[in-house]
Amino acid sequence: MIALLLLIVLIALIVLRVPVSFAIMASGLLGLLLLHTVGEINGIMEVVPISSIQSLSLSAIPLFVLMAHLLLMSGLMDSLFDAGRAIFGRARGGTGIASTLAGVGFSAVSGSSTAAAATLAKTSSRRMIAEGYRPETATGIVASVGTLAGMIPPSIILVFYAVTAEASVGDLIIAGIVPGLIIAVALVLTMFLPVLFDPSKVPAGQAVPMKDKAKALLPAMPIAAIFIVVVGAIYFGIATPTESAALGCLAAFVLVVARGKWSSAGAVHAIVDTVKTSGMIFAIVIAAHIFGYAFSETKVADNLLGWVGALDVHPLVIMAIITLIYVVLGFFMDQVAIIALTVPIVLPLVESLGYDAVWFGVFVVLMGEIGLITPPLGLNIFVVARAAGRDTMEVFRGAAPYAAAMVLVAVVFILWPEIVLWLPNSV
Repeated sequence: MIALLLLIVLIALIVLRVPVSFAIMASGLLGLLLLHTVGEINGIMEVVPISSIQSLSLSAIPLFVLMAHLLLMSGLMDSLFDAGRAIFGRARGGTGIASTLAGVGFSAVSGSSTAAAATLAKTSSRRMIAEGYRPETATGIVASVGTLAGMIPPSIILVFYAVTAEASVGDLIIAGIVPGLIIAVALVLTMFLPVLFDPSKVPAGQAVPMKDKAKALLPAMPIAAIFIVVVGAIYFGIATPTESAALGCLAAFVLVVARGKWSSAGAVHAIVDTVKTSGMIFAIVIAAHIFGYAFSETKVADNLLGWVGALDVHPLVIMAIITLIYVVLGFFMDQVAIIALTVPIVLPLVESLGYDAVWFGVFVVLMGEIGLITPPLGLNIFVVARAAGRDTMEVFRGAAPYAAAMVLVAVVFILWPEIVLWLPNSV
């Protein structure tokens, strides 16, 4: 009964738009009050908050956030779209492919799905509409590809999951590469599905001279180099994820200075935003540990694990139920909150079914990405609608086929988990 009460209070607070960290903290404190004396609670509150954020792996998060802000300050992010358009400009739907490629590149350095979606909406979606793409297609693909920031390394969300699940941060970062590229390909294929029935649904592209292609590709090279250095250092074991993040910050700083984009105001803005984002994540970490401590006292997780283990059903049936639960959670909660609340409970169950903790991290992030483009929360939808000046329902309709494609990719990962684990297992 106590566990049910805590979940009801948590859901009610979230529905009332209470900040997620405060909602989780309030529910956790209620659980402690119902289960412990005041003296015991004081002892718990003296230990749990500090111990929950003492992990050295968490230090990679603010560094990756700062790296993203410095790269934004460099003014080179728009070059990713221009480079993609130069490569695929001749093909039918070339601008749509360029938008996806730009989204992958932006995701590799931003770590923020909303930032990626907003930037792409201001540039590529408006360009696509001007070239004759349907507004639903132009905004839907941008909102969807923006979610890849949670998957393509270096991903802040994957680092957060690794800390929560006590898994290898390096393995999680490497594991996001192949799934991220598969999702990007799935989004492009989804965009081209209407062409099978009506070629006019996607406009023809325009050829770009070889000289202009080289000119468009050159500005994108420094960003590609930084990505290779950061991820390559982790993959080859040259540096830890935190050291790689620091190296990325240094490289981004040099790039900003070299391009003459450094300013005191820009630096202050980058640092303040980094502190805000990191503070929000750390607050959720602390709150989730308090909630998890109270929830674990109810023994619900242990009972659930035993109950599922006694079921005479195929593991795929249980994974289908878990997938449905995560899709529903994505309707109302953001990725950080979902991971903080569910992973300590669900991961032991998933591992008992024969799945790996690294695989589950990719799976959970993918489920969170789907939530970013599905109603009623659909944060990326609202960001794109505002940035592109389009109707919100129009963007929701445009993103629906891409959300379905991402669900299909999740099913593929469930059936063939080795797709996700191939690259990290090769390290």
